[in-house]
Amino acid sequence: MLRPRAVTALLMAALLTTFASACADGSGPADTNGSGGRPAVSVVGSDLLGGAPVYVAQEHGLWSAEGIDATVTTQPTGRDALNAVLGGQAQLGVVGDLPAVTAALGGRDLRIVADLSRFSDWRLLTRTDRAVTGFAALKGRKVGVPQGTNVEYALSRMLASAQLTAADVTVVNLAPNQVTPALARGDIDAGVTFPSFYEAARTALGERYAELPFTGYTARTLLVAGPKTSDRTAAAVLRTVLRAQREIGADPARARQAVVAQSKGALQTGYVDAYQPRYTYGATLSPELLTQLAEEAAWAKAAQGLPGSADRAALQRYLNPGPLTAVDPAAVTVR
Repeated sequence: MLRPRAVTALLMAALLTTFASACADGSGPADTNGSGGRPAVSVVGSDLLGGAPVYVAQEHGLWSAEGIDATVTTQPTGRDALNAVLGGQAQLGVVGDLPAVTAALGGRDLRIVADLSRFSDWRLLTRTDRAVTGFAALKGRKVGVPQGTNVEYALSRMLASAQLTAADVTVVNLAPNQVTPALARGDIDAGVTFPSFYEAARTALGERYAELPFTGYTARTLLVAGPKTSDRTAAAVLRTVLRAQREIGADPARARQAVVAQSKGALQTGYVDAYQPRYTYGATLSPELLTQLAEEAAWAKAAQGLPGSADRAALQRYLNPGPLTAVDPAAVTVR
């Protein structure tokens, strides 16, 4: 028979083993330790305006209210941000809808925990000397776009509005910041890029600048989590995001200043003042999101030959409503 002291030692060892296992798979109290013993959370973003609540939280020091120590970094595109999450360099990512869809079709292990914002004020950028006066005029033209991002899907919707497909144009894969120089050189006839580059194109082209507005696609900025990110951590981030959303609503000017500061020179005040009000913020998981993901998945399979199922039920398995339900149950309406 074991002595009481030995029994106590065995029980303590078992508890420590259980605790260590929980922390290793991300289901314990904290994924990693930050300063002061607070859980350390890494968040990677891309679209500074779409993910404005995350950047406002960082600039205004809101994370500590939830007892977490957050590190927020930025990548050039949502595709890059998603790769950072999938590669384990970040626990959560602020990404566009299309990168999330293509990852799901590829069977990658990710979870969509919230739809953070919506935006539908797109522009096709072109030149006056190319006489692109409507989307139908793109047939046979060279169009620059950062492929693999939601901007590429925006182009597909522009083409579809004129009964065209990507096969009717020559698509030139360019980084977001390369579209404007390519237009200025005349390498392409038109281009679609992130709204943060619209003003640069206007400045570079001067009197030659032309654009076609398009509102037929609502881009969604999503918060996604990697497979080892616990629901508890995701919920803490969402609570902070909701707090930041309230600050955006209460003092929009101060929130815009925070986004400019967090961009570290990448965004100018004039652009943020003009475009941030065009985003609709509010963390949700809705049937409309699932419908759009299914539509984009069907397009991606047809246009890019991607594997996987575009079925709503298959895509719904990539939604993780647990964290948002814990924070704001009314925001989860998808069933």
